Amino acid sequence: MPFKNKVVLITGGSSGLGFAIAQAFAGQGATLIITGRRKPELDDAVNRLGKNASSVRADISDPADLAGLFDHIRAAHGRIDVLIANAGIGVMEPLGAITESGFDRVFSTNVKGTTFTVQGALPLMGKRSSVVILGSTASINPGPGLGAYGATKAALRALVRSWILDIKGSGVRINLLSPGPVNTQSLRDVLGENAQQVIDDLSEKSTLGRIGEAHEIGQAALFLASDASSYINGTELFADGGASQV
Repeated sequence: MPFKNKVVLITGGSSGLGFAIAQAFAGQGATLIITGRRKPELDDAVNRLGKNASSVRADISDPADLAGLFDHIRAAHGRIDVLIANAGIGVMEPLGAITESGFDRVFSTNVKGTTFTVQGALPLMGKRSSVVILGSTASINPGPGLGAYGATKAALRALVRSWILDIKGSGVRINLLSPGPVNTQSLRDVLGENAQQVIDDLSEKSTLGRIGEAHEIGQAALFLASDASSYINGTELFADGGASQV
C-alpha cells in the first residue's frame, strides 16, 4: 500500500488514534498534513513524524479555520489524495445529566465539523482519491452515558451512505472506519478513575480477549485509503476484535 508522493490530510492528527494513523502513512512515504487545536502538540507530532510532515492549527468546528486549512493546502500542494477525517471529541453525560453545552459541543465537532471538512476537501480531490471517516462502535452500542457521542457516530454512517450517491461518478471513495475501544490516553481520560476496570470488562467482550492498539487502527486506515480497497465504497469497517459481531 504505497503512498509515496500522495498528499494525505489527517484531522486531529497530533495525538491518539490520529497520530497513530499519521505514523502509519508516514511509514509508507506519504506527504502529511496534520491538524489540531493546540500548536505545541502539533509541533511535537511533526517532529516525530519526520521531514514529510507539516501541520496547520485548525479547529474543524470553526468554518474560518477550515477555510484557512484548505487555502493553505491548495497553495502548498494543489490537491488532497487522502483525507482522514479523524478529529472528534467525546462526552460522557447520562440521561438526566445531559448539558446543552456538552451536547452542542460534541455535535458541532463530530457531525458539523466532519461534514464541512469533507465538503471543503472534495474540490481538491480527484479520481482514485479516498476519504476515510473515523466512526465508532458506539454508533451501535454506545453504553451508559455515551448516548450523544454514539448518536454523532451514527449520524456519520447515515451521511456517508448519502454522500456516495451525491458524488457518484467522481472517482472519490468515502468509507467509515469504526474502532472499538482502543488503548489510548484519551480513552482512559474519558473513563476516569475506573478506567482499568472498564477496559478489563471491555476486553472480555472481544473475541480476541483484549481491546485494540492504536497502530492497528492505523493499518486499517491504510487499507481503506489505498488502492487495495479500490472497490470498497460507502462501507463501515468495524475494527473492534469482533465485539460488535457477537
